[in-house]
Amino acid sequence: MDGSGRAAARWRCGVSIRVLIADDQDLVRTGLRMILDAQPTIEVVAEAADGRAAVELARQHRPDVCLFDIRMPELDGIEATRLLAGIDVADPLAVVVITTFDLDEYVHGALKAGARGFLLKDAGPDLLVQAIQAAANGDALIAPSITARLLEAFSQPQPGDTPVQPIEALTEREEEVLVTVARGRTNAEVADELHISLSTVKTHLASLMNKLGARNRVEIAMWAYETGRLAS
Repeated sequence: MDGSGRAAARWRCGVSIRVLIADDQDLVRTGLRMILDAQPTIEVVAEAADGRAAVELARQHRPDVCLFDIRMPELDGIEATRLLAGIDVADPLAVVVITTFDLDEYVHGALKAGARGFLLKDAGPDLLVQAIQAAANGDALIAPSITARLLEAFSQPQPGDTPVQPIEALTEREEEVLVTVARGRTNAEVADELHISLSTVKTHLASLMNKLGARNRVEIAMWAYETGRLAS
């Protein structure tokens, strides 16, 4: 079981979600801590003012979720994410990136580096808490205002690129789940739209991740765009 799996198990058992906050602005860190400390299921275990310290503290404390700013001294949030959650990391941590800048290249870079969520700092406390909980539960949440735009803009095949092929053909139902997930639907919304149970949705998502070599629903959605599933 990887880090996110252990976090999900702990959360389901009623244990607080342990969070590390990294931002170079003292006031921002204080504000984020106040929001998260007000939640009975979340505990802030460490803070960092630069990316290098964030990576060191994350490796030391092994938090359930790391909340990283993009622009930080020493090491930016994308590189810090790659070091803790990248494809070559044996036991990756869950990272949510939060930034003031609504720039597509930041979002794309963070997700490619392994982030499980991306929020703007004006997203509000509710969405912040949802993103933390989703990441701790092995899921992913991106600010709704940028999800579709990001995926469509950055997941188009480039000349010479060949999308990863599934290790086994997708079933008709998996194709349906794939498309609804790529459109930003939650598990509950997928279940309602396709008239299947929530547990069945989770089973199909697990199968999709296995067949596509994807780490989360964001990568599933990106693959759907790369292969033209949402071209229409």
